[in-house]
Amino acid sequence: MAAFPKLGLIGFGAIGKEIAVALDRLGEADRLVATLVRPGRQPPFGVTGIESLMAARPDAVIECAGHEAARSYVPMLLEAGIDCILSSVGALTDPGFAAAAYEAEGRGGGRLRLPAGAVAGLDGLVAAALAGIEQVTYSSYKPPHAWRGTPAEQACDLDAPYDELPFFEGTARQAAANYPQNANVAVAVGLAGLGIDKTRVRLMSSRNVTDPLGIIEADGAFGHFRFDILALASRTNPKTSALTAYSLLQGARLGGAWPLFKLPGAASLRGE
Repeated sequence: MAAFPKLGLIGFGAIGKEIAVALDRLGEADRLVATLVRPGRQPPFGVTGIESLMAARPDAVIECAGHEAARSYVPMLLEAGIDCILSSVGALTDPGFAAAAYEAEGRGGGRLRLPAGAVAGLDGLVAAALAGIEQVTYSSYKPPHAWRGTPAEQACDLDAPYDELPFFEGTARQAAANYPQNANVAVAVGLAGLGIDKTRVRLMSSRNVTDPLGIIEADGAFGHFRFDILALASRTNPKTSALTAYSLLQGARLGGAWPLFKLPGAASLRGE
């Protein structure tokens, strides 16, 4: 990674725009060398083909366009030797994508990385896995409107007069498969600890919160810990927190993101 890395973006929705604004505010707008978007959009340094993105020679590319974009472009970038900071972590629950990314890393040398700042306590989970971890639970609380447009609408009545309603309990893999826009954190927690098939996830519709609240709990030989993460919702997308864009950016500009396939729970992506 260069001392002052050149950055690329995949996608220019709520997260991509926030990253561009942050770079400008930091006086680092010149770090952004290409933004891959669909035809018709005009972001800074916009390109419409993966070849054009690679031709701009970014040191790292931040993916913030969803699971399909991650599957389509990330392995190609890794094989070209370009590091990728992954926003759509839940896409890794697709065995085909996980295998393609892992093999592309080996062939090209690019690294697929997880932005540690998006999940407070990730470093603690990595250490706990080494010390001996037995149980990890991630609970996600969001106000009813944040669950609209997801399968939660079929799982429960979001308009019912309740204070708090659990509507999903299962593994991190199952959560990401059913709620791809909401459960990326659950997969990150699984990768840092026990793996995505052993990490338990609870999704809650709650009128007791106005912004996303995530709670990570772990028990094992190391003891017990609990992290509460109350992050304000994005102003333009209530399904994600405002911190997400800054976590991705910080992981790219400072090189502080975790190498995904070296995390304790990464073996679960390959069925090990």
